[in-house]
Amino acid sequence: MKKFRFQLFFALISLIIVVFMALGFLLGQLFENYFVRTIQEHTTKETDLIVNQLEKEGSLFPFNDEQMEIVKETLNGEFFIITNEGNPIFQSTKGLYEKTGEQMISKILKNVHHQDSGLYQGTENGQFYYWRVIEFGNQPSAILIMERMIDELNTVTKQIWMILFFSLGSAFFMILYIGSRITSIYIKPVESATKAAIELAKGNYQIRTYEDYGEFNLLNSSINILARNLQKFKREQEMQTDRLMTIIEHMGSGLILIDDKGYIRLTNRTYNETFHVDGDQINGRLYSDFIEHEEIKNIIEEVFMTEQTIRKQVIIPIQIYMKHFEIYGAPIISYHNEWKGIVLVFHDITELKKLEQIRKDFVANVSHELKTPITSIKGFTETLLDGAKNDCDALETFLSIIYKESERLQSLINDLLELSKIEQEGFTLQIERMNINQAIEETVRMLESSAEEKQIQILYPKQQETLIEGDFLRIKQILINLISNGITYTPKGGTVQITIDQRKEYTQLSVKDTGIGIDPKEIPRIFERFYRVDKARSRNSGGTGLGLAIVKHLVEAHSGEIQVESELGKGSTFIVKLPNRYKGENGKGLSRGLQP
Repeated sequence: MKKFRFQLFFALISLIIVVFMALGFLLGQLFENYFVRTIQEHTTKETDLIVNQLEKEGSLFPFNDEQMEIVKETLNGEFFIITNEGNPIFQSTKGLYEKTGEQMISKILKNVHHQDSGLYQGTENGQFYYWRVIEFGNQPSAILIMERMIDELNTVTKQIWMILFFSLGSAFFMILYIGSRITSIYIKPVESATKAAIELAKGNYQIRTYEDYGEFNLLNSSINILARNLQKFKREQEMQTDRLMTIIEHMGSGLILIDDKGYIRLTNRTYNETFHVDGDQINGRLYSDFIEHEEIKNIIEEVFMTEQTIRKQVIIPIQIYMKHFEIYGAPIISYHNEWKGIVLVFHDITELKKLEQIRKDFVANVSHELKTPITSIKGFTETLLDGAKNDCDALETFLSIIYKESERLQSLINDLLELSKIEQEGFTLQIERMNINQAIEETVRMLESSAEEKQIQILYPKQQETLIEGDFLRIKQILINLISNGITYTPKGGTVQITIDQRKEYTQLSVKDTGIGIDPKEIPRIFERFYRVDKARSRNSGGTGLGLAIVKHLVEAHSGEIQVESELGKGSTFIVKLPNRYKGENGKGLSRGLQP
């Protein structure tokens, strides 16, 4: 805008300068011509007056010396009289004829033959001359020549130009000042309006412009009204956007938005947490590059191809869990029937499916698990009743089998009761500051005999105290299940290694064996009730299939995590991460805290 003001001001100055130069030149010429004409008229009248007086008196010597001085002062000029041949007859000032020069006189005499009077300007001596023929009796008798100085004309001309220069210069600076003020008055509101419009274009709707600008008041007030309306619309839009984003971020189901070209444009917090992804990293990327699960890709492609709403239930493995989702996919079509993309909503129905499956499988699983010991007890009891009790060797053998099966039955019932207790809503932990090394040492002492029977070595490097906040008995129960599983599934001569790594926020406990390993496809299911990787070996070892389910619930009760790394034939590693400070319902640890 400053550039525009400079251009406008420069144009105004240039126009004023051109106009004033033309006006000054015109006025100078007019004044100069007027003064010249005035002198010429006066000279002509003065000459005519003298000639008329001479012709009236009939004498070429009308003035004596005194009269001549008066005439010279009155006329403000010099004159002399010559004959028709150019000889001097009378001079108002001595030496005037010689001063005029023969050349000038001869030029005047040449014009006498053509006219009775005339004006001749001579530049040689800085004078001009007016001449007239004196007639006596209608016969030319002599010539009177009136002489005036051109220096007088030059002086007046200079004065005229000086007057014009100062008057026009004063007018120029006055007009310049007034023009500057007017330009500032009219440009300032335009600048203010332009600045406000630029800020509005940038999205700054808080900008306002002054309205007290006279003729520009309507423009500026309109811009202010526009700014207020845009600010209101922006505030409403931001409010609606905040509400929408709050709903999207806090809805219980995962959501992903994909545009018409297959690029991910939005994921909510539930989706990011469920699938363990960073929404900022995947936004703006192709869905095929970041979505690993084929079931989800197939649903996306089906929605793209059919442009129809789709609802499907799928099972997706996420880390060690098998998640059940009801996926709702729908195309996004604008009011103008333009294809904008698709939206997928992931309803996590894992718990519902789990409860449903538990209700279906509980009777079958319990019946199946109870069937073997009950059948064994019943069969051997019937055998004893049929007469085998009289055989001492058979009696002892059968009673041993009945005892073992009853122990297995009792173990199964205890595990079921324990799992039920852990899953109850009122289940609480006895949190205390404990040394996890002590829990490991006691567990190892309990299971040493079982390991020695299979010639399995338990490796546990003794360390300094590792203090955490937790339930000592429950953590010990976790260790018993994990270590005993390692012993059960490790062949003779193998090893079970226990390591501890305490970090700033949590303590990592690892139980690594050199056993049969687990198929990666089965890892998400090993924490299910009654699920066995090797059913024959597990049943022969007296396992109930509930140990890892109990471990998982106890780890989660401590706000921890459990992970499994395994490969068939190379063993398995169970990694448990327990927070150093217990975070229960209030999210706070013990008041006394932990020692560093």
